[in-house]
Amino acid sequence: MPKPRITVINGPNLNLLGTREPSIYGHKTLDEINGDIAALAPELGAEVTFFQSDHEGELIEAVQRCLGSADGIIINPAGFTTTSVGLLDAIKAVALPTIEVHLSNIHAREEFRRHSLIAPAAVGQISGFGADSYLLALRALAARLGAGVRG
Repeated sequence: MPKPRITVINGPNLNLLGTREPSIYGHKTLDEINGDIAALAPELGAEVTFFQSDHEGELIEAVQRCLGSADGIIINPAGFTTTSVGLLDAIKAVALPTIEVHLSNIHAREEFRRHSLIAPAAVGQISGFGADSYLLALRALAARLGAGVRG
């Protein structure tokens, strides 16, 4: 069985991790988080690629590019979690197992952050574990893909 190919997509302002509100989002940079993901992937028998943008259209296009090039998606839609029907529709359109990730516990924050438009298209959501949220998502998605469970 070939290695599962997983694309990690990060939304707006996540390029500022490490300096952006570290009391909420932690001190790790996005590059450090990506490095942790890349280090764990071989242990799980997975291949990973990364994408980050502050632009909704570019995130939608990144999801669309996963069709044929990835077996699953880990996405932190960040500020687009509560607003992007386009991102939701793209995830539905590619029909790949997708895990939504958040560094903070969005359900313990402001009311507007508690509703995710992305969640209905995701196989699961992991939030509140800081940078480890990504590693938990990678473990879950790699296990799901390795077990041959789709969708």
